[in-house]
Amino acid sequence: MLRHRRTSCRLTAQLRGTLARAARAPHCERWSHEVEMSVQNPREENMDAIDRRAFMKAAAVGGIAFSICGAQGPLTEARAQGAPLRSAAWPNRRLLDLLKIEHPIVQAPMGGHVSPNMPVAVSGAGGLGSFPCALLTPAQVLDEVPKIRTQTPKPINLNFFCHAAPQRHEAIESAWRQRLAPYYAEFGVDPPASPTRTLGPFGEEMCDVVIELKPEVVSFHFGLPNKSLIDRLKAAGCKIFSSATTVTEARWLEDHGADAVIAQGIEAGGHRGMFLTNEPASQVGTLALVPQVVDAVRVPVVAAGGIADGRGIAAALALGASAVQMGTAYLLCPEARISTYHRAALKSAGDNLSVITNVLTGRPARVFMNRIARELGPLATGVPSFPLPGAALAPLRAKAESQDSAGFSALYAGQAAALGRELPAGELTLKLAAEALQRLGMLGRAS
Repeated sequence: MLRHRRTSCRLTAQLRGTLARAARAPHCERWSHEVEMSVQNPREENMDAIDRRAFMKAAAVGGIAFSICGAQGPLTEARAQGAPLRSAAWPNRRLLDLLKIEHPIVQAPMGGHVSPNMPVAVSGAGGLGSFPCALLTPAQVLDEVPKIRTQTPKPINLNFFCHAAPQRHEAIESAWRQRLAPYYAEFGVDPPASPTRTLGPFGEEMCDVVIELKPEVVSFHFGLPNKSLIDRLKAAGCKIFSSATTVTEARWLEDHGADAVIAQGIEAGGHRGMFLTNEPASQVGTLALVPQVVDAVRVPVVAAGGIADGRGIAAALALGASAVQMGTAYLLCPEARISTYHRAALKSAGDNLSVITNVLTGRPARVFMNRIARELGPLATGVPSFPLPGAALAPLRAKAESQDSAGFSALYAGQAAALGRELPAGELTLKLAAEALQRLGMLGRAS
């Protein structure tokens, strides 16, 4: 019994400050009083159960419920008047404070699919807008990014690939073109010549451009560039993000200078960010990956993969993530640069299977199932190194699309594509934030 009394005293002391803060929130006075009474007047024979309940309620209050209670009035008013949502309501502010943004929503940088207007809208709404630069030349980056900067002073993210330069094996490339020969014959196109130049990784020239532009965040896929480049970016004031698909990769990123880790679950659309393994079987779902990464690293964790609405955001935050990264959810926005085939596939996503395949680019990527993935993959052996297969498929893709077929096109999409909505990117960001805050409030009240 003495142990029970000591536990109760400790809990009471720990809870006083939280309860006092809660009592000042306009919608929480009654709940705060009830918990205070349960801590002050417990029945000794049921002390352990009461302590557990009080602790769970206090944890929910400190992390979610009281912050939500304090925001319910402003949230309702913001909905009615179109005013910005209060960022103070979010339970985890690590990334918000790091970047000085209002909502823990990162719009994913989807290569080739994002116009400059998308990050303008997302950042303007309080999230972190991202612009993909991996497929652009330094001159193109210098031309595109100022279009964003002139429209918003808010933080932005520029994204790059840091893959290893492809190893050229003429025998493998020739054998791959031979496997495609029946398709070349069917469509009446000539096989392309072996490319003399390929997509290069982030290097010195691009680093010079980024330092000139000074984005608040520079993010990478497929690991990180060498230390000298990271040091230069950090010296220019840029925060460094990168994707991890395993706990081992997350630890590696933190050890090599990442300021935040994007935990990319296997549900995510687009290329897998894997860089310490080539084995797709090693990949983990978001629900299992995020809490393990949160426990393994000290930097903020951004959850990615299968998150498309407020429910997913709330779930990710409950798992310990500081923010979420969402890509497929933004592909139906008017600011997205996608083909009519891609848009049609997204609109009928409930009937379309997404798969991870390597036959389109040479690296595992989640796309809507199409003819080439079904007939040669989804995961094939003897595929040339990334990004060489794309060049071999280029004439087939062009010819098929001229005949209204996406059988050879990479239509990237995550497993939550069916939850997508056709809304402007800024409006979608605000709606996602409101949905997540509402869901977090429900979780807080339930606890």
